[in-house]
Amino acid sequence: MNDFFTLDTRDTVAHLQLNRPERLNTMAPPFFPALRDAVRALNDAGTARVLVISSTGKHFCAGMALDVFASDDALFATATPRARLGFQEALRRLIDCFSALDEAHFPVICAVQGGCIGGALDLATACDIRLCSADAFFTVQEIHIGMMADLGVLQRLAKIVPQGVARAMAYTGERVNAERALAVGLVNAVLPDADALLAHAMQLAREIAAKSPLAIAGSKLALNHARDHGTAASLQQMTLLQSAIFDTDEMATAIAAWKAKAAAGFAALAPAAKV
Repeated sequence: MNDFFTLDTRDTVAHLQLNRPERLNTMAPPFFPALRDAVRALNDAGTARVLVISSTGKHFCAGMALDVFASDDALFATATPRARLGFQEALRRLIDCFSALDEAHFPVICAVQGGCIGGALDLATACDIRLCSADAFFTVQEIHIGMMADLGVLQRLAKIVPQGVARAMAYTGERVNAERALAVGLVNAVLPDADALLAHAMQLAREIAAKSPLAIAGSKLALNHARDHGTAASLQQMTLLQSAIFDTDEMATAIAAWKAKAAAGFAALAPAAKV
């Protein structure tokens, strides 16, 4: 598919695995649209019910490759008003690549082993659930190289962990280890090693995938709206959303399976219309 990750879908669980361990899975500019396009293709197809993102090697991801910042690439040019306008558009497009995770109909589980550094934390905070291995650590690396993080972590992190924790991470670039990450709510669970981590992530994914994909998609829409809006507006959105996707046939299938202690045969979501 590309030089950055593999993507495999078994039944209704998709697994995207970063696969450049020799380069600490660092991100070069082509990585971003490749990720965006892969996630949106899964979303448009309607068959995947959960996406697990994991990695290979010692570290989950060391963020943006530093040689990108040292290049004369026009992507980072700011010498003129025209260049700065172009920079803004390029940055919007990079941000959109991680927003694809947040906007997908299906939940995304991020399984972190070793370092989750710089841009990798932007990616992780755009996911629904984060898990990690005991050797994991998380850091807003950008502050160490004289820039603020700009791909979503400053906007999302403080809605996951307490404000003071998010601000300390952003201002100091401190390494938050697995134990601390669990304590502040950055991750849901800490597993002993990378193998146990992936096994736990896939088991959680299968549990989610067994539920109604319609109800899961609706729940993600409602949770995201509530995160970004006030309670009154979110409750109003709920009345519209529930009326749009309320399905008694889906409920009957779920109830029958629950009573029988059997797997339910839910239909996939409809594929997105081609435009």
